[in-house]
Amino acid sequence: MLVTTTPSIEGKRITDYCGIVTGEAILGANLFKDLFAGIRDLVGGRSATYERELQRARDIALRELEERASEAGGNAVVGVDLDYEVLGQANGMLMVSASGTAVVVE
Repeated sequence: MLVTTTPSIEGKRITDYCGIVTGEAILGANLFKDLFAGIRDLVGGRSATYERELQRARDIALRELEERASEAGGNAVVGVDLDYEVLGQANGMLMVSASGTAVVVE
C-alpha cells in the first residue's frame, strides 16, 4: 500500500476517495528505561531506548492506518499527518497518531 504525506501520488490517478482513516499507538515507558534515559540526558547524547520506542509506536500507528485504509476499500493513503503526544501521570506514556485519506489509485 502506498502511504504518503503529499496530497497526490505522482504518476498515479486517484479514482475514488474512501474517507479519512487513522491509526494510533500508545506505549508506556517503564521505570528502568526512564532511569537509563535520564542518565543519558545528564551526560549528553541520544537515548537509543526512547528512539526505538518512538519508532515502534510510529510503525504500529502506520500499520493500523494501512489496515483501516484497506478495510475502507483503498489501496493508498494520501495527506498523512503524524502527531506525537506525551500522556499520563508524569508524562509516562507516548502516543503517536497517524491520519490521512484512504484512496483508490490506478
